[in-house]
Amino acid sequence: MLSRFSAVVRSLSLASACLAGSAAALELPLPPPGEDIVGQVQVIKARYEDTFADLGTAHHIGYLEMVAANPGVDPWLPGEGTEIILPTRYILPPGPREGIVINLAEYRMYYFPKGRDVVYTYPLGIGREGWGSPIATTTITAKTPNPAWYPPKSIREEHAAEGEYLPTVVPPGPDNPLGPFKFNLGVAGYLIHGSNKKFGIGMRVSHGCFRMLNDNVLELARMAPVGTKVRIINEPYKFGLSQGKVYLEAHAPLDDHGEPSVVDKHTTVINAMLKNDRLTPALRLDWDRVREVVAAEDGLPVVIAEPSDDSAAVATSSEAPAVY
Repeated sequence: MLSRFSAVVRSLSLASACLAGSAAALELPLPPPGEDIVGQVQVIKARYEDTFADLGTAHHIGYLEMVAANPGVDPWLPGEGTEIILPTRYILPPGPREGIVINLAEYRMYYFPKGRDVVYTYPLGIGREGWGSPIATTTITAKTPNPAWYPPKSIREEHAAEGEYLPTVVPPGPDNPLGPFKFNLGVAGYLIHGSNKKFGIGMRVSHGCFRMLNDNVLELARMAPVGTKVRIINEPYKFGLSQGKVYLEAHAPLDDHGEPSVVDKHTTVINAMLKNDRLTPALRLDWDRVREVVAAEDGLPVVIAEPSDDSAAVATSSEAPAVY
């Protein structure tokens, strides 16, 4: 498995690794046409009082993203002076760069405002096991500031079984789980909304809706109009091109039926590679690096293929079964 240090070095220059721990900008310039990577990984030193939840909120990173990028570090007491990786470099999701794209496996949203060469990216809480968020293409159908919450019967019954009785309506305010703003989607019963709970962004915690940090949802509310396209995908493995090199970014696959086997994960990656027209014979593919990235599942983009003048050295699909 990749060490924390080697993963960071492969994802950015050593000079970038010395960046101070200022909050990452949510607005990132889009790369040139044909390239796919935005942002930069940062490394900061923890203070005594820091937790992953606090650092994630400050830097717009989900809790599980922080945990994955920092294996072996105590998320509740990292320790004074501990180096903390902020995984703020991203391969843009596949498909059209328009409207809102939500990648469930990444616990993250990307918003591409019309007519601007920038992308905004935000961490999300998504549906927990048994209440999974949908995979769909839809639109924003309504926007509501300071929404009231009308708990569905199924949720009231769930809470009642645990001895907690919800009212039929929760008015706007600090006790409202929808936070200061909600977006209705064309998929009935699902929302994008804020949250009055500090913990849970970047985790599987909701009944299928998409939770955002309150400052993030308010920023999105100012930009995304009714009618904005929303594409919800589930891609644990993202491929991207930058300066002629191919990168792979791996996240833990979402599965309600247990942890996928190593063979299943490798099969998914190989199938994705075979469908990716950017992995041409002009590229030298490093299968050992692919295995390391898939095993690490740390969300950091890592180079897996580089230009090669020797096409005979290129890994082909016929070699893949011998590797995996």
